[in-house]
Amino acid sequence: MLHQKDFKYNGTPLKDAKKALIMVHGRGGFAEDILAVADHLKIEDFALVAPQAYNNSWYPLSFMAPVQQNQPWLDSAVEMLQLLEKELNDEGIASEDIYFFGFSQGACLTLEYVTRNAKRYGGVIGIIGGLIGKDINTGNYLTNFEGTPVYLGTSDPDAHVPAERVQQTADILRNKNAQVELQIFPDAGHVILPEELGRANNFIFGYSGMKNEKP
Repeated sequence: MLHQKDFKYNGTPLKDAKKALIMVHGRGGFAEDILAVADHLKIEDFALVAPQAYNNSWYPLSFMAPVQQNQPWLDSAVEMLQLLEKELNDEGIASEDIYFFGFSQGACLTLEYVTRNAKRYGGVIGIIGGLIGKDINTGNYLTNFEGTPVYLGTSDPDAHVPAERVQQTADILRNKNAQVELQIFPDAGHVILPEELGRANNFIFGYSGMKNEKP
């Protein structure tokens, strides 16, 4: 059984929203939990949407395993995000007004999806994640981000996501015309930091408060 359409909603109703934030949970997580992170983001009038992974995982192995070892789950997860983006478009929310937030496995999936489908998005936030595969297949990334702002935050070291892969991801996204800000925090742990949310509020959502303000 592959991922089924199971979207959780919060924030402004889709019919009234002009912008949307897609939030993608990590391995073992729940859509409702990642939606709660939005309480710390400086967003107003956004529709919030979080897909739920089957059995709480988007794919079975490490994101740095050979891609074929994570199939067919990985392709199913990518298709799920494609379906969600299309549904938002059909509701009148243009891709340039769609934002993404992913954590851990969800950040890996988010970054893989948006880079395979690069265009002008509202913005992308990836906390402890990188592009997927033992070796990154840049042949999958044929379009460009047209200046989309992307914030990447991570810990060094991290038990699951090497900082080197996050740096490599940042370089690839920059080459695809994304405006990338990367922050690497020493020994921060596998968590979402207040400093990361503060910087994302500045860089992605244009909040003019303190750069690293705690939410």
